[in-house]
Amino acid sequence: MPVGLLFILFVVFLIIAIPVGITLGITAVLPHIFDPSFTVGAKYLIRAMFGGLDSFPLLAVPMFVLSGIIMAKGGISRKIFDIFAYFFGRFTAGMPCAVIVTCLFYGAISGSAPATVAAVGSMTIPILIGLGYDKTFSTSVVAVAGGLGVIIPPSIPFIMYGMASGASVSDLFLAGIIPGLVIAALLMGFSVFYCKKNGEDKARIEAEIGKLHEKGFGKVFRESFWAILSPVIVLGCIYSGITSPTEAAVISVYYALIVSLFIYKEIKFKDLWGILVEAIKTFTPILFILAASTAFSRVLTLMQVPQTVSSFILGNFSSKVIILLVINVFLLIVGMVMDTTPAILILTPILLPIAQGIGMDPIQFGVIMVVNLAIGFVTPPIGVNLFVASALTDVPVMEIARKAMPMIGLFLVALLLFTFVPAFSLLLL
Repeated sequence: MPVGLLFILFVVFLIIAIPVGITLGITAVLPHIFDPSFTVGAKYLIRAMFGGLDSFPLLAVPMFVLSGIIMAKGGISRKIFDIFAYFFGRFTAGMPCAVIVTCLFYGAISGSAPATVAAVGSMTIPILIGLGYDKTFSTSVVAVAGGLGVIIPPSIPFIMYGMASGASVSDLFLAGIIPGLVIAALLMGFSVFYCKKNGEDKARIEAEIGKLHEKGFGKVFRESFWAILSPVIVLGCIYSGITSPTEAAVISVYYALIVSLFIYKEIKFKDLWGILVEAIKTFTPILFILAASTAFSRVLTLMQVPQTVSSFILGNFSSKVIILLVINVFLLIVGMVMDTTPAILILTPILLPIAQGIGMDPIQFGVIMVVNLAIGFVTPPIGVNLFVASALTDVPVMEIARKAMPMIGLFLVALLLFTFVPAFSLLLL
């Protein structure tokens, strides 16, 4: 079966709204159906699907999903926001900046962009609107800043990339720290520019921040201490060598339970069953997509697609700069129409050899891939963050996207920096 026809059918299935996991499974078996002499049959693909799930690093994904849900229900995102609002609130754009930093910290807990938007947005967007900020601006800030959830460690897409490439997940987590901070700084800079241009209701903001300052720093810090300590414990365990990322993910679940049940007391034991059900519903589609992606990638490997694409690009483009730009444009387009997990699992075996062929470190390429796909979270038509944010505020998706365009532009500027300046990704390794 021609490779071109296989990809055309893959796109057609997605266009007619067949779920991604099922699409991957169907396209994986098509080569054998069209050509029975093709060595990969249904039995082999089923074994490949189960084999793809037999991975210790993969266990970190459901644990981080569960941990993020517990912390969202347990009021931890609100505690994180309070401490940053205390410090930033009285400056120009202080409250939007506090939201961005909260997304940064919550991303270091959940590892998921949509989870960050849902947890932080449901709490902060009403606050921003109540303080007089434009509803669409408030929604777009959270939608874009939520993308930090997949860049700042721990990151579920980095775990997936590590599985697909064989790169160290711990190194990938380290590599994501500086890019995450750079993007957060750019978004905060835009927020300051926007608020200086459009003004703020200083009286309302002062009244809100005044409540926090009346408590005093000591009380606000004590209330937020356990929330802020969460990413410190998780990342500290990983980088000190005490635990692997998977073991740290399990620790984060227990920590979230203890803090939410016994310290903040925002959830009760009776709530745990619903939280577990929500976590299972969140992770199960990821699991199925992962299994189907593994089978599909095996088929592509046997059809020598990675070698063909690599030969084509390296044979037609001699400039390293042009090759990197072509890869980035391709990943940006893919991020607009495909979810992160299948995109990483399918494209890593195809694009990584090209990147290594021009001398790029696999860790740096992992950062580039994840940042590209993070931009996809806030670009139509599939931008998941846009839909999550829209569901929180009833602002139409396209309105959020239009308001977010300057921030997406800053994301692209950061992407170019990470592409052509390796130190952004590799300095901490």
